[in-house]
This record gives sequence, structure tokens and C-alpha cells, in this order.
Amino acid sequence: MDNEDQNFIPNLLLFLLQYIWANRNDWFFSVDMGVYHTTGVSPLVPIVPDGFLSLGVERRKEGKSRKSYVVWEENNIVPILALKIVSLTPGGEYDKKLETYAKLGVLYYIIYNPEYWQRDRHQPFEVYRLVDGSYQLQIGELFWMPEIGLGIGRSNTYLVISSVRFCIGMTNKESAIKLQKNSLN
Repeated sequence: MDNEDQNFIPNLLLFLLQYIWANRNDWFFSVDMGVYHTTGVSPLVPIVPDGFLSLGVERRKEGKSRKSYVVWEENNIVPILALKIVSLTPGGEYDKKLETYAKLGVLYYIIYNPEYWQRDRHQPFEVYRLVDGSYQLQIGELFWMPEIGLGIGRSNTYLVISSVRFCIGMTNKESAIKLQKNSLN
């Protein structure tokens, strides 16, 4: 870790999830935690995203905090989302890690690169979705992830998540009605 955002942003997303999903116990989001899996060089070598989300697992395993996330101890549930905040030193975010997450079966791989995107010749915010075993770059902000029921995008210089899908092209009144209906569901 070579900048404050690599710690702050994933923790901000964790805080937002704790607020949005306060009444749910079937999800787990972690920051800088090893994910042990069997699709890499060795099951003893984890991949450590800046943040990741798994659904369909206990929020607190047996009422306790996890020391790591071991896929085969989580009913083989892999994270549905992995987040990488790009640092000063390139770390294979756009090739090696992308390939590893694809092999693992992570549905969404998000790369946030607000500082070095021009150096890396990428956009500051990229969402990749796994389609037929390979990642495809998605377009749009706030990007809606229906399998998760959340959207992710940028607000000023930080990433944000939302539990409401905003509909472009609606009037304020139509948006208000849609938001009200969504909050009742």
C-alpha cells in the first residue's frame, strides 16, 4: 500500500454496505484480506484484493471475525466482486490479476485508478464483468450490478455504492415515484 486511498476507499465501501444492508447477514466485505483458493499456483498463496464482496455467506462466521477468506471453507463461494485501487507501483492490475480473478470466477472486477490512469492508458474507473470465462469492460457510471442489487460509481474523488438504480431520462417526479417504489420493496 502506498497511498491512503487504498485503505480509505475500501473501508468507505464497507461502511456504506453496513448501512445499506444493516438487516442482512448473508454477505461479507473485507479490506486487504487474503482469499485462499485452488485456482492459483498453490492454495497456500492467496490473492489479496484491496476489497472484496461475497454473497451467500455469513456476515460473521460462527459469530466471529475471519482471519482470512478460504473459499473451500465457505461452501466454495468465491467473491462476487473484487476491488483494486491502483498504486504508484504497477502491480499487474490489468493483466495478471485480471486473469487470476477470471480463473477464480469473480463476476465483477473493479479497478479504480484516479491518479495513474494516464500512465496506465486506462480510464480512472473501470468495471469488468466475467462473461464466458473472460472479462469484458463495462460502460457507464453509476454502473448497476443486478446480481448484487447495487450500483457503483464515482462521486468527486471517491467510489460510492448505491442500493437504488437511477434511471436516466426520467423527470424528477418519475424518479421520485420510482425511488419511493424501490424503497417499499
